[in-house]
Amino acid sequence: MLIDNHNRVINYLRLAVTDRCNLRCNYCMPSEGINFVKKDKLLSIDELKRVALIAVEQGIEKIRITGGEPFVRRDLMELLRYLSNLDGLKDISITTNATLIGPYIQELKELGITNINVSLDAIEKATFERITRRKQFETVYGNLVKLINEGFNVRINFIVLENQNEGDILSILDWFKNYPVSIRFLEEMPFNGGTKGFSSIKWNYKAILEHIRTVYPNFNKLEVPATATAINYQIEGHTATFGIIPSFSRTFCGSCNRLRITATGDIITCLYGKPKANLRTFLRNTANNSEIGGILKQVIGNRAKTGFEAQEEHSTVFDNSMTSIGG
Repeated sequence: MLIDNHNRVINYLRLAVTDRCNLRCNYCMPSEGINFVKKDKLLSIDELKRVALIAVEQGIEKIRITGGEPFVRRDLMELLRYLSNLDGLKDISITTNATLIGPYIQELKELGITNINVSLDAIEKATFERITRRKQFETVYGNLVKLINEGFNVRINFIVLENQNEGDILSILDWFKNYPVSIRFLEEMPFNGGTKGFSSIKWNYKAILEHIRTVYPNFNKLEVPATATAINYQIEGHTATFGIIPSFSRTFCGSCNRLRITATGDIITCLYGKPKANLRTFLRNTANNSEIGGILKQVIGNRAKTGFEAQEEHSTVFDNSMTSIGG
């Protein structure tokens, strides 16, 4: 079992499989993209399998596959097939922009991988294209509806961006009100290559909730696990639920159960801190599984208490794109 120095049990791994993405969301990276790492620096599928195995041996029970966009990696399904048969792993989920998932929906269902988070920051086509800098709205919406109709547990992640998509907050709640989905509104996070200052944000979790209340005053707060990052609600008469994730305010740090490993093997114990070690060299040399497990334990044993404490490792706004951190 992985227990950090603040007595938090770490049983959830966010495992990135690539830093590449086929969209260019303006809050994530510049229009020209970023300097993606060379392929030989990325963990291979066999190395990702081994990382997953070691993590599960150390007590990880849930793995979320992230990127970049995971499905730009053509060998992704090989990893997912392996994970679906990994003893001790109780939950597999994927975060995706839903542009490329279409051909794999049936196999994902057969593998039992039905927890899918779709990043969708606008429900109006023009707003979507302005944020993503790509013309993929119809594809994303079509795949999203197919996932819902096929019975997947779909969560829609919507980052609220000042002067960009505020008008879609209420629209997306109305659009999906009769669908069994969860729409989660996230505060904007300071991961954008240093193009914006982040001393404060207009759309914090309180402002988002009050904005929703102006049109939907009657909603009920839902019970969630202690480790949940979202505060969840349901509007009376709606099938869908909605949640708010205070990712800038960071009210959830006290119960954080997450560990991140990037596509290059960096271990990140807090989204807001710097990498603490890199597994790639150990995986490619002679280190055995027990030794690598020991590295995970050592890193977890020296973890920041909060995201604000971890953020002190950076001198300015975070200089990494979210796509290279691993979601």
